[in-house]
Amino acid sequence: MLQQHLTQFLDHLRYERNVSAHTLRNYESDLTQFFDFLVPSSTETGGKSTAKRSSVDTLQRNAPAIQQIDHLTIREWLATLHSDHRKKASIARKLAALRTFFQFLVREEVIESNPAKLVATPRKEKKLPVHLSIEDAVRFIETPDVDTDFGKRDRAILELLYATGIRVSELVNINLREIDFKNKLLRVFGKRRKERIVPFGEPAAKALHEYLSVREKFLMNAPATKRDAQPLILNYQGTRMTTRSVGRLVEKYIRLCAGIHDISPHALRHSFATHLLDSGADLRDIQELLGHARLSTTQIYTHVSMEKLIEVYDKAHPKA
Repeated sequence: MLQQHLTQFLDHLRYERNVSAHTLRNYESDLTQFFDFLVPSSTETGGKSTAKRSSVDTLQRNAPAIQQIDHLTIREWLATLHSDHRKKASIARKLAALRTFFQFLVREEVIESNPAKLVATPRKEKKLPVHLSIEDAVRFIETPDVDTDFGKRDRAILELLYATGIRVSELVNINLREIDFKNKLLRVFGKRRKERIVPFGEPAAKALHEYLSVREKFLMNAPATKRDAQPLILNYQGTRMTTRSVGRLVEKYIRLCAGIHDISPHALRHSFATHLLDSGADLRDIQELLGHARLSTTQIYTHVSMEKLIEVYDKAHPKA
């Protein structure tokens, strides 16, 4: 029954709440990990598909009734995650997934109350977003060798991430028809398929044109049955690039760019927001560009700018 409840919940997220594919995968992964904790399955040889089938079969045979799962069971699972040295942010996300899942079951009248509501969220470490200086951002973006086809593509990726502040998951889902080159505008579908329009500048437009001049070569690497002309960013196989591939790409250029380290693809988004704020942009405009549902999410960048301001003051003021 647990597997059936999970399937119904994922369908609810997909068709009613219209969550992104990335969010859907996270929910499925987190809940499957919880179910595996409830019913540990023996590891079998034969590959991932065999192991996955075995896990589902074991779950169907031995899982407790959903009504038997209480807050103590959930706390025990979280304690196990903590013992495995999982990050607090990861544990908090998994608990949030459980809360949403059980709340769905309450609404469907499968259970009477939400056991996950009785479990406190782990206090997360407050970290300010990591961002690059303007000089470092420009230097990092210019790292790809644009004399090569891959370099042209990678330069377009980095230029777009910094020019628009979009999420990597949003970037890889962009289709060609969503780019307005005449007005330099990008139509982006964010979390829960919420649409927004984001402008980009001339450097990003130039990088895009350079990439598009060789994009057909990437596309022709795909088998005819899988060839899709719509995705903007293609991998070497000619299919839509994944968020993980973009992450590896960023790591590659971190190694190549001297003085740049400990950043993620999200650092270009953070840099975009911080540099706009430092240049006098209104916080609500930045919120709109980033696609944040709440202004409080965007306000973290005011702390980043204040930290920079204090650093400048300490270095420059004679009485500091």
